[in-house]
Amino acid sequence: MAETKKRMLGVDLGDARTGLAVSDALGMLANGIGYIKSGHPPKIAEEVLRTAKEYDVGLIVIGNPINMNGTYGPRAEKIQAFVELLETMTDIPIVKFDERLTTAAAHRILNETNIKSGKRKTVIDTLSAQIILQNYMDSHKS
Repeated sequence: MAETKKRMLGVDLGDARTGLAVSDALGMLANGIGYIKSGHPPKIAEEVLRTAKEYDVGLIVIGNPINMNGTYGPRAEKIQAFVELLETMTDIPIVKFDERLTTAAAHRILNETNIKSGKRKTVIDTLSAQIILQNYMDSHKS
């Protein structure tokens, strides 16, 4: 009998909204599933873990905002603190994945699909999480 792989959860942590995406069971495609509207890390962590349980997630992938020159700034420090908080709340493995240019890619996709500025706020974070997760999965294909 074939082993069933668990899904992966992609997270794009933001100041006002945190985008979420989930993989299919095979780890091939990422699908945006919405966002958490909160800037309070403990609340965000609770929602991330609730979502992870709902989708039977075996890995959480969090976008890591490394500077273009490869250094770590205040945003990356915020991500590290959030990962440390999550690790105290769950046994699900958590990985940080380089998210450089993710938001630029999301904006480019929205431009190409003519998503107007009023709707952008509601989809940009979800799309960014989807891109982060898809890039992670693509980089780990065997």
